[in-house]
Formats: sequence, C-alpha cells, structure tokens
Amino acid sequence: MESVSRKILIVDDDDAFRRLLCALLRDEGRLETAASGEEALEKTLQFLPDLILLDVMMPGIDGYETCRRLKAGPLGQRVHVIMVSAKSSREEQAEAFEVGADDYLVKPIDPHELRSRVQLHFRLREAICTVESVQAKIESHDSTVKRLTERRAREIVATQDVAVFTLAKVAEFRDKETGDHLVRMRSYSQLLAERLAEEGPYCDQIDECFLDDLYRSSLLHDIGKVGVSDAILLKPGRLTPGEFETMKRHTIIGANLLDQAMTLSQCGGFLAMAGAIARFHHERFDGAGYLAGLQGEEIPLPARIVAVADVYDALTSARPYKPAFSTDKSLDMILSESGRHFDPVVVEALLHCFDDFQQIQRSSEQPSEAIGAMAFIEHELALVSA
Repeated sequence: MESVSRKILIVDDDDAFRRLLCALLRDEGRLETAASGEEALEKTLQFLPDLILLDVMMPGIDGYETCRRLKAGPLGQRVHVIMVSAKSSREEQAEAFEVGADDYLVKPIDPHELRSRVQLHFRLREAICTVESVQAKIESHDSTVKRLTERRAREIVATQDVAVFTLAKVAEFRDKETGDHLVRMRSYSQLLAERLAEEGPYCDQIDECFLDDLYRSSLLHDIGKVGVSDAILLKPGRLTPGEFETMKRHTIIGANLLDQAMTLSQCGGFLAMAGAIARFHHERFDGAGYLAGLQGEEIPLPARIVAVADVYDALTSARPYKPAFSTDKSLDMILSESGRHFDPVVVEALLHCFDDFQQIQRSSEQPSEAIGAMAFIEHELALVSA
C-alpha cells in the first residue's frame, strides 16, 4: 500500500489565526493556507489536501457553502473537513454535518484537542486506506483467489479483520477500554444472529453472507465517536441536554464516514451494513429513539441486533458514570424494555443465548485473557496457521 500523505489546508480570513494554527500543526504534516472560501476551492485542486480546517464565517462564500462545494468536488469523498467556529449552537453544528463536515471545533481552540482531533482524522484515513488496499487486492486478483487454498483464503480474511479492527480502535483510543469491548460486542451480536437464523420470523433474512458481514460490521457501531470531544465522551457524570444532543451526532458522523469508505473501496457488503448499524443502532422499537425516529421493522435488522448487544455490554461494564451491573440485573432491564426499546424477537433470542452471554462476560473478566489491540491482531493472524 502506498504511504498515506498528511497535507492540511487551513482556511480562515483572520491572518493571525491562520498563523496560530500553522504553529500548532507544524509537526502534523505539510501545511497550506487560504483566506477565503473561493481561495480554498482553488488551492484544494492544486494542493490536494487530506484534511481541511475550515472557518465558518468568512467574507464571500461562507464555510458551509465552501464545505458543500468541496464535498461535491473531485476530492469530496477523500478529503476530511473540520469546521471551526466561534459559536457552538446545536443548530450550527447540525448544519455543518448536513453539508458534509466530518468534525466540528469551537474557538478558542485548545491546542491539545486540536492536535488530538487532527491525529484522529489521519488515523481514520489511514485505516480506511488499509481496508481499501485489502479490498483492491482481492478484486484485482479475483480469478487467482478462486484457485487459492483454504489457508490462503483465511489469510486474506484475517488481514481484512485486522484492518477493520484498526478502524474501530480509532474511536476508542482515547478510552481506557482494551479490545475486550469490541470482541464482546462482536461475540454477542454473532450469537444473537445465529439464533435468529435457526428459527423465527427473521431466519430467511440471515444467511452466511449476513453473518460474515455482521461479524465485521458490528465492530464499527461507534466509529462516529471520533467526532465527539473528550469533555463529553469521558465525562464522569450525566450529560447535560446540550451535551447529549452533541453525543447523538455520533450516529450520523459514523454513518457518513462508513458511507465514504464504501464509496472509496467499493466493498459494499459489510461496509454497507456497518453504515446502517452506525446510523440506526440507537433507534428504539417503539419509535422513540434517535436520530431518525424509525419504528419496528423500519429499523434495519443488523441495527436491532447490535442495539441489544450494545446495551447488554454497557449494562454489564463499568462506565465513568456507573458501576457494572450483574448479568441477571442486566437481563431483567433488557426484558423490561422488550417491545419498547428492543425488538421482542431479538430479546427472545437473547434469552436462548443467555448462558453463552454469561460465559463471554466471565471470560472477559479474566485479566490473563484480556485482549488488547496488538493481542487481537496476533489472534486473528494466528488463524491462518490453525
């Protein structure tokens, strides 16, 4: 795979602020500046930036219109845009995401948060390129792959899994969680889907392809948290109504990122499912969820499955704002929400799989079995020699 470039275009009509950002980001990559939206559009075609820091309020075309044109242009799906504004209303942030922005920062800029967010977006871009590269190799050698041995096929799948895991860890590297959370989420989701495939109203929707796609895509359900600040994501107490509204946006951010990844790599399959899960896993069966307010089977089945797995893991895990609940209490809480928060058919599947859920939880609590990022990668690659 070709090395991923790190070029940043800073767009702001305030010369002093442009110089400040250049000083703060001088070690993060090649820098170029523009003083207006018109100049930004012109320099984008010449400089080909990977990341753009874009001021909202500028003379001429404002940041929103500039972002809309950037995303509609030839580099739209490849360049990440972080909108920068002196205001922080939910309406302005919502408008920024609606025109295609990938992130939002509020002035005055905190130097540490700025560098952290810039590094996050480069990590995300590099992870997407890794997935892209793996898929491109598979497609370009399709006729050869068909003649490979089963060992070689497992090697390709393991490499793809490592790339997806790397992408998922981008959303979690600020957290204290190890890879255990991702492994548990995948295991819970897989158990539920396998049970639903055996009997019930959804068995005709779940085949081997569905299970394979869910195995990879469930890891990416919270990738949109790359766009949530540490102050909200790691807050030890309850979120304020405004903070909660900001947190909700992680569903849209994640879905947009995965839609871009699918467009770039033409993977279809699991990335399409991953985008649906990221967008809809906080919808409720009774229609009271967010952000779309979908109801019942309007919510894609993979998102309904992951919703149960996600909440079960959240209930049985310690969080900055709560202790871990027992498995029995967690089950009772989910049962009480059957038909309201959760699809009752998926909850019924959980009842059948509950012993397996408990075993996964007990295994995860063993320190010697905790799976960190590197251990996960070694575990996946070890499959090729099994």
